[in-house]
Amino acid sequence: MRNVAVIGYGVVGSGTVELFEKNREDICHKIGRDCDIKYICDLRDFPGDKFEDRLVKDFNVILNDEEIEVVAEVVGGATFAYEYTRKLLEKGKSVVTSNKELVAMHGAELLSIAKAHDCNYLFEASVGGGIPIIRPLNKCLAGNKITKIAGILNGTTNFILTKMIKEQMSFEDALSMAQKLGYAEADPTADVEGHDACRKICILASLAFGKHVYPKYVHCSGISHITLDDVEYAENAGYGIKLIGSAEPLDDGRIGVIVCPRLVPHSDLLSNVDDVYNAIRVIGDGSGDILFYGRGAGKLPTASAVVGDIIDCLKHKDRSIMIGWDDCSDKSYVAPYKAMKTTMYVRIKGGDSEALKPAVTELFGKVMYLERNGRPDDELAFMTPNMLESEIDEKLEELSKAASIESKIRLI
Repeated sequence: MRNVAVIGYGVVGSGTVELFEKNREDICHKIGRDCDIKYICDLRDFPGDKFEDRLVKDFNVILNDEEIEVVAEVVGGATFAYEYTRKLLEKGKSVVTSNKELVAMHGAELLSIAKAHDCNYLFEASVGGGIPIIRPLNKCLAGNKITKIAGILNGTTNFILTKMIKEQMSFEDALSMAQKLGYAEADPTADVEGHDACRKICILASLAFGKHVYPKYVHCSGISHITLDDVEYAENAGYGIKLIGSAEPLDDGRIGVIVCPRLVPHSDLLSNVDDVYNAIRVIGDGSGDILFYGRGAGKLPTASAVVGDIIDCLKHKDRSIMIGWDDCSDKSYVAPYKAMKTTMYVRIKGGDSEALKPAVTELFGKVMYLERNGRPDDELAFMTPNMLESEIDEKLEELSKAASIESKIRLI
């Protein structure tokens, strides 16, 4: 029975078809019945492709074929993909996806539609590529109260930071290498400014805490402002710099969610996750501290998660897998990041650094000063005490009257 379709025949789509066909016999055995890919939908032509006979350009062919039970949406974006997904679910066809933007923006709505039509909307591949994280959160860790999720959620930025730390490359040179190797797009904004990681932590927070977390309410900053000077100060103090997405429940019922570069102590396993690898830490009140680690992207790792979801949907034909969260229109559900406590690495420039220390002490009290080889006389780097970020900013505003604030990076 040819009951599966794939929309999008790019990197992930072609990987999904390749992996499914390669392991089709085992997949059918696991499901307990015959299954196969009937259609591959893409507007482009692929002359001579092994699966050219399955290619169609009209989405409605898939939508109106009663034989199709499961559709893998690997187009990306939140425009056409949203319309395709909504229509498929309303027809009672299950949809699986790697599309983190769509899940982060419309997950609550699409999950509700799937439930109403006795089908499924699954998205294991949307976070961490081939790293299993959605199912563990939804099933294995369901008996826990999750107290924190934090992780390296973007392989491109992790590759860039690794090159800066290990090989003393500038941000610009490391980004150029990432683009040449295919890790970064021609327009790398979504990666280096943290938007990709933001979508992923929003999905994890929605699943873990039960209410939809919209990316537009989450503070997000990237790595484009990180310099080799910052890297050297951090390394000398025993820290690496990583782009971290984190989410945790607060005592007042809100949640704290943020994506930003952080100084991570070398004693922390996250500090030692290099290159394009991702790592996600989940802390539960029963499970304790658990780390999920692996390749966060790539053709076959991501396809592995997509195919796993296809199998799950085929196993649960006409049955809804219990996964979801409530929609949330309350803008105050995500606490303002300035109202959260943090310790901040600060690098300043201006005048005689020794002469600036009394002003720093007067503003912040006891701080830890950092050193690097060849530190200029007009440069000073220090770590603040743990305090509200709004307070830190107020004090730095006062300090900026005497020196230029060059860098601010939060500690994990």
